[in-house]
Amino acid sequence: MTGRLTSDRRIFLKGVVGLGASGLLAGCAPKLGGVLTAADAHPQNYPTVQAVQYMGDLLSEWTGGRLGIKIFAGGQLGSETDTLEITSFGGLDLTRVNFAPLNSIEPLTLPVCLPFIFKSVAHMRRVVDSDVGEEILASLEPHGLIGLCYYDSGARSFYNKRNPIFHPRDMAGLKLRVPPSDLYVAMINALGAHAVPIPFGEIYQALTQGVIDGAENNWPTLVGERHYEAISYFSLTEHLLTPEALVMSKASWDRLNENDRVLVRRAAKRSVVEMRRLWDMRVAEAKQIIASSNVKVNPVDKAPFADLMRPVWDQFIVTPAQKSLTDRIVAMGEG
Repeated sequence: MTGRLTSDRRIFLKGVVGLGASGLLAGCAPKLGGVLTAADAHPQNYPTVQAVQYMGDLLSEWTGGRLGIKIFAGGQLGSETDTLEITSFGGLDLTRVNFAPLNSIEPLTLPVCLPFIFKSVAHMRRVVDSDVGEEILASLEPHGLIGLCYYDSGARSFYNKRNPIFHPRDMAGLKLRVPPSDLYVAMINALGAHAVPIPFGEIYQALTQGVIDGAENNWPTLVGERHYEAISYFSLTEHLLTPEALVMSKASWDRLNENDRVLVRRAAKRSVVEMRRLWDMRVAEAKQIIASSNVKVNPVDKAPFADLMRPVWDQFIVTPAQKSLTDRIVAMGEG
């Protein structure tokens, strides 16, 4: 983690106290009623937020209201990097996070983030539901985090204001937003565009003000964050199918008794089924909205893009453990 703990602690304390929830700061301490605090950068109606709320409802049902979850959605407690950091030292119990911030603290999270490593949504889900997925989640514990489950973040493609993208040469000179991740920056640069790392919550403003020409994300985010109002072209490169993670503070986890830990894990796994149901519905709805908008959607031959990614893979997959995971992921998509 970075050296911003003091600042982020103040942000978190001020935010939750301002929301009248100062009693939740002790994390998941049972003496406060077993309320777990959770954060998500997405809005209240987003599938990941709804999935965590579903998880909380299950916990409440199973424990007669003794356990539950209070979720702060819409980036109320800061960016994903902020909430991940706060969670790592116990200021938050749970946070839903993209894998990009995890890459900087744990090398084994990198393979699932490689461009074009997944052949399809089904391939990605098969991997994260396997022993490979469990190994990656387990690698977070030394960093003060307990990996509970994976959520979808969809097939990410490029969208921008200037021109459709059919070939990597069409990306020359485009200023494209990326998460704060060296891997994303390398990917964009390898394709000939200019990577601009900015927080998720600032994308819409950056698009409307011309700070960036475009970004890359999935169908529901394009619609849910209203990015489609500020762009003209959506090119279906589907370069990333990176999952997201729901992680818990190890400090909070250690305060739970063994029975409650079992319930938390069980509820988290159940929430994945609900999230995927909601996600698939949201993708279908988003496609309908874009179809009736002014955005032009174009298919893409992925091969020329994927051919440029081998140096990126070689740059980031350097340890035997990373290479083993990468080979196993690729093998699960063959046949």
